Amino acid sequence: MGDLRKSSMRFFSDQNLCYADILPPSEIRARIEVAVLNFLRILASPTPAISDLPLINRRSSNSRASKGLLTQVSCVFLSHSFCTRSLMRANTAKAFIRVWKVMEMCFGVLVQEKRVTQRELFYKLLCDSPDYFTSQLQVNRTIQDVVALLQCSRYSLGIMASSRGLVAGRLLLQEPNQEVVDCSECGLSGHAISGDLNRLETLILNTDARYIIVVEKHAIFQRLAEDRVFNQIPSILITAKGYPDIATRFLLHRLARAFPDLPILALVDWNPAGLAILCTFKFGSIGMGLEAYRYACNVKWLGLRGDDLEMIPEQSLVPLKPRDLQIAKSLLSSEVLQENYRRELEIMVQHGHRVEIEALYFHGYDYLGKYIAKKIVQANYI
Repeated sequence: MGDLRKSSMRFFSDQNLCYADILPPSEIRARIEVAVLNFLRILASPTPAISDLPLINRRSSNSRASKGLLTQVSCVFLSHSFCTRSLMRANTAKAFIRVWKVMEMCFGVLVQEKRVTQRELFYKLLCDSPDYFTSQLQVNRTIQDVVALLQCSRYSLGIMASSRGLVAGRLLLQEPNQEVVDCSECGLSGHAISGDLNRLETLILNTDARYIIVVEKHAIFQRLAEDRVFNQIPSILITAKGYPDIATRFLLHRLARAFPDLPILALVDWNPAGLAILCTFKFGSIGMGLEAYRYACNVKWLGLRGDDLEMIPEQSLVPLKPRDLQIAKSLLSSEVLQENYRRELEIMVQHGHRVEIEALYFHGYDYLGKYIAKKIVQANYI
């Protein structure tokens, strides 16, 4: 019985494959069916048992860093340590059942050839299984459990990214058989990034830009778009309005693949959260589990930087909060953080203050474009 229990639920959890495939719906349905049949086989065996679910451990202690020896792109990924969801242990029994409920829902979505967001899935599960799903976080974590079990991307499960992202500037977008969208003519609101990753993958892209500029804040993005900075500095502007969502990261990765010679430059606040946002674009995030590597890009830190403090009025300095220090501690413990970023972060902590991009308005509302141009020259990206 012991051997049966150890092997029966290893559907696709090959210990040498710690990544999630993008697979067609038919393959995902087949994997879910195999999971169910294996489970029923155990229950109907002469020595019935309920097997554990072996999942790749998504804790930060199981993360490793690829240093990009053959390319300029480094990324975080999960190593080969496993954890389990067990119906026989009180602390994981509900999590065990949640996995099966989410797989059931995803199977139904794929059969209907639909796409749902994580939020839509939460409300469906809340109504269907209120004893097991009481929060969005439970759904999000269970989706990652299913990704880890079946080793497929969440998009392959029929789960669509909910996008906050915008793009503006010197970029022409065209879906197959659709009209061309000129992102330089979308005004200060920019062009909304679709949450449908398949649509993003099939976009026809054209640009005469020389840079891609990732902007942390929506308000700064709007200022740059309104000032048409992309005409002064031939560029594509992209923002996720804060911490990056999957769709925005996917589009940035798509742009990096389509235009590999364009430097990707990040404009973020000088604080631990700004650096964390930059690092998520640059390295991926462990929170994405087996999909983390898929969205990594070679993003450069344009600003704000410590050497900009001399142009910032003292009144604009804001003391670091406990949350800032917590983020800094987490970043400093990461093996993927490169040495010059580490030094910059240590300066932030020692200085004890944070600076937001808006502090540059001290020099005038039209100063941001001049600042970006100066930093590009200083960093020799020209």
